[in-house]
Amino acid sequence: MKIPKRKLFLLLIFAYVAFSLYAAYNVFFSTKVLSRVHRVVKKETGAQSGGVRDGGAPYVADEWNPWEDEQVEYNSALNKKREAFKQYLGKIDKNKPKRYKVQIWGKAAIGLYLWEHVLEGPLNPTDKVAQWREGELQSGKIDFSFYTGPAVVQGHVPLDMNSLVLVLNGREKQKVTYSTRWLEHVQTLVQSNTVSHVAVVLLGNEHCNNNWISPHLKRNGGFVDLLFVVYDSPWVNDKDVFQWPLGVATYRQFPIIRPNAQLITSNRPYLCNFLGTVYKNSSRETLMHILTQSGLEKDCITTGREKWLPQETADSLRRYQTALAQSELTLCPVGINTESYRIYEACSYGSVPVVEDVMTPGSCAAGPSSPLRLLKAAGAPFIFISDWKELPAILQRERGMTQEQRVDRRRRLLEWYSSFRQQMKERFTEVIEETFFKNG
Repeated sequence: MKIPKRKLFLLLIFAYVAFSLYAAYNVFFSTKVLSRVHRVVKKETGAQSGGVRDGGAPYVADEWNPWEDEQVEYNSALNKKREAFKQYLGKIDKNKPKRYKVQIWGKAAIGLYLWEHVLEGPLNPTDKVAQWREGELQSGKIDFSFYTGPAVVQGHVPLDMNSLVLVLNGREKQKVTYSTRWLEHVQTLVQSNTVSHVAVVLLGNEHCNNNWISPHLKRNGGFVDLLFVVYDSPWVNDKDVFQWPLGVATYRQFPIIRPNAQLITSNRPYLCNFLGTVYKNSSRETLMHILTQSGLEKDCITTGREKWLPQETADSLRRYQTALAQSELTLCPVGINTESYRIYEACSYGSVPVVEDVMTPGSCAAGPSSPLRLLKAAGAPFIFISDWKELPAILQRERGMTQEQRVDRRRRLLEWYSSFRQQMKERFTEVIEETFFKNG
C-alpha cells in the first residue's frame, strides 16, 4: 500500500521528536550510575560545584579520569611504604648507641700527654706554641672536645655541654694559686647549672701534698666528681680518685714517637744513657761515681759526655732524643719523686728504663707495690733496682745479649707501652661514662 507523502513526513517528525525527548530524559533526568571507567572527581579547593573560576570561565567540579581507582590503590600502597620506612628509622634510632659530650680544658702541660699520647686526639693548629689549639675525638660512648693554650682563659672558652674535665698543675704554690682560680670559675658554672659534672686531671705535688684541692672534691662537700692524680697519692681508691701517669715532658716539647722498623732493629752503639741534672748528695751523684770508678762510663751516654742544660733548647732536645734512640737502657735515678718523665720518654724509644725502686721523702703512699704502683700493676717490663751498685752486673749481662735478643726486648717494650696507653684511654673513658652518665 502506498503511504501518502504527508503521512510519511508526519511520521518522521514524530519519530524525531520522540528520540529527542528520550535523549533529553537520559541526559538530564536519568539516575543511572556512570561506569567507573568514565568518572573521576577533581575538586577545586575553596569553590562549590558549578561555580566560576577566577577568570570568569565556568568549570565543572567533576572531570573524567579513567585511572581513578588505580591512583587510589597506588597512593594507598605509597602511604603504607612511607609508614613502614618511618617505623624502620625509629628502630634504628632506638638501637643506635647513645653518645655523650665531654669538654676538656687543658690548663697544664700534662693535658697534652692526656690528649695526644693517651687519647690520641688531633690538635689544630699543629704549631705547638700557638695561643689557641683545639681538637675533637670519639672514645667509647663519649665525644670529647679539647681546648688548650694561653688564650684559653676563664669565661672565653665555648661551652656547649654540661660535662667538663679540667687539667691542672698543683706541683708548686704559684701553680696551685692559678689552678684554684680555675676551680672557682668552674664552681660558679656548677652553681648556675651550666655544668653538671666535673673531673680534674691533676699534676700533683711530688711529695703528694695535695690538700688544697681536697675541699673541692664531692666526697668532701665540693663539686668535683672525679680526680685523676699523678704520683702515688694515698687518696687513690679507684672509686672517685684514680692514679694517672706522669707521661713525657710535653712542656719541653717532647714529641709523639711512632715506632718503626729502624727504631726496633737498629744496632744501638751504647749500653745505657743518663742525661740529667746531678744533684749534690743524691743517688744521681752516686750513679755517676759508680760509672766512672768501674770504667763503664765509656759504654754510656752520660751528663759527663753530653752537657745537660737547665733550660731545654731545640739542640739539647735533639741530643737527648738521640741518646735514647742509641741506647739499650735508660738509667732513671730518683729525683724529688721516683716517677720521672724519663721513664716514659725511654719507653717511647724502646730503651728499657732502669728504675731506682726506692721511696722518696713526702706523703706518698708507701704500700707494698709503691713506688710506681700504677706502672707495676700494668706489668711494666723495666729493670728495677734498689741500689746503683747493682748497675755493673746489669751492664755485664747486657754485653752478653745477642742482637736478636735485644731487638725482641725492644719490640716487647714498645708493644707494652702502646698497650699501657690504650689501657689508660679505656679506663679514663669508662670511669667518666660510669660516673657522669650512669643514669643517662
